[in-house]
Amino acid sequence: MTEQLSAEYWNNRYVNNDFGWDVGTISEPLKQYFDQITDKNLAILIPGAGNAHEAEYLINKGFTNVFVCDLAPEPLKNLQERCPQMKSENLILGDFFELEAKAFDLIIEQTFFCAINRNLRQKYFHQMHALLKPKGKLVGLVFNDPMNNDYPPFGGSADEYKLYFKDLFEIHTYEACYNSIKPRANREWFINLVKQ
Repeated sequence: MTEQLSAEYWNNRYVNNDFGWDVGTISEPLKQYFDQITDKNLAILIPGAGNAHEAEYLINKGFTNVFVCDLAPEPLKNLQERCPQMKSENLILGDFFELEAKAFDLIIEQTFFCAINRNLRQKYFHQMHALLKPKGKLVGLVFNDPMNNDYPPFGGSADEYKLYFKDLFEIHTYEACYNSIKPRANREWFINLVKQ
C-alpha cells in the first residue's frame, strides 16, 4: 500500500498514461460551481491535483490566485505545458500533508480523497481545516460508493465521511450529485463544507 501512495508510483502512472480517473476536462459539477464565483482573487488550492483540469479552467476564466499540489512532477509539467500562464510558483510539488498552514479561501476536492490511504481520512480533514482561512470552504466531489479496499480509488459512504469532519466543518451542501458524468452517476456526493 505504501508503495502505491509514493511519488514514484503516481508519477509512473502519469508517464505511462495510466490514469483512468482523469476524464480529460473539468467535471461538470465543479464547472457549474466555479461559474457562479465572482471574486477572481480568491486563494484556491487544488491538492492531489493530477492533470488539474480544474486549475486550467479557473486560470482561463481569469482567476489569479490558483495553487495546485501533487506528489508527482509529471502532471504538474503537463499542466504548465497546457496552461503556460499558470504561475510556476503556484505549482507545489510535494506532500499535501506536509504543507504549511496557509490562508486559502477555497480548497477543491476532485479524486484526491479517494486516492489516499483510508487511514489518512481524519488527517485529511484536519489538514484541510488548517489550510483554510476562517469560514473558508472545502468544495468538491467524493465517492458515495464502496469501490476498492486494497488499492485506489478507495470508496466509502457519505455517512462515514461525516464522522471525520463533524467537529471541523459546517455543512453548506452535502448531497448526491445530480450532474455527474455518466460513469459516475449515482456514485458521487457533492460537498461544500465551511470551516468552523
